[in-house]
Amino acid sequence: MSDPAIPEEAAPEPGAAFPYRRVLLKISGEALMGDGAYGIDLETADRVAAEVGEAVRQGVEICLVIGGGNIFRGLSGAARGMERASADYMGMLATVMNALAMQNALERQGFETRVLSAIPMQTICEPYIRRRAIRHMEKGRVVIFAGGTGNPFFTTDTAAALRAAEMGCDALFKGTGVDGVYNADPRKDPTATRYDTLGYMDVLARDLRVMDASAVSLMRENDIPIVVFNIRERGRLGEVLQGGGVRTVVGRPPETGGPLG
Repeated sequence: MSDPAIPEEAAPEPGAAFPYRRVLLKISGEALMGDGAYGIDLETADRVAAEVGEAVRQGVEICLVIGGGNIFRGLSGAARGMERASADYMGMLATVMNALAMQNALERQGFETRVLSAIPMQTICEPYIRRRAIRHMEKGRVVIFAGGTGNPFFTTDTAAALRAAEMGCDALFKGTGVDGVYNADPRKDPTATRYDTLGYMDVLARDLRVMDASAVSLMRENDIPIVVFNIRERGRLGEVLQGGGVRTVVGRPPETGGPLG
């Protein structure tokens, strides 16, 4: 029997090891290709799902936006002569395919998920309703947003920023093929320098192409930091969710008074 004079240690709250309790994870469609040149690599989807699931198991509320560039990119289609709005709608449908693939990967590992689409298609997923999405997250489900914003001429970066603001997320994590934001493309320039932290205005003024300008401006207006990291590196998601790992933080780093403007 424990001594009543000695207070027992309180059990840590779920998610206590993470500086961010609710996050939106934006994954580029290309990240799901693995080593392929097109489409969805199921092993890569399973690996990402396992890392997302581990964070959920530890108490982090996670929602996702996945791009469609591994299947179809609207801007590229328009550049080849397609009418831009039609090309963008095709890109939005590609994000639904990726969302369903990620849903399948997560559910095969035992996690509850919901896919909510900005383009209504009730046969395969739920329509996007903000309050419903928040309720799903509060119940511990992984919410996957598909269909972009539902409008042409907006990227999935903008959709991710919009949903992060609507869900009241503490941060927007952008998983890419590089480990942060550089002053040049590190895949083309070996002398490129990575930034640890940046202000929102630094990104806009230097045209660093972290996300499109409307997405960065929306995050600035809502004071939501953007964390850019390499999701292709195994285990990196867990590290950056805990405030560590190799990454670039745009905005205010966790528990600091770092860059903001």
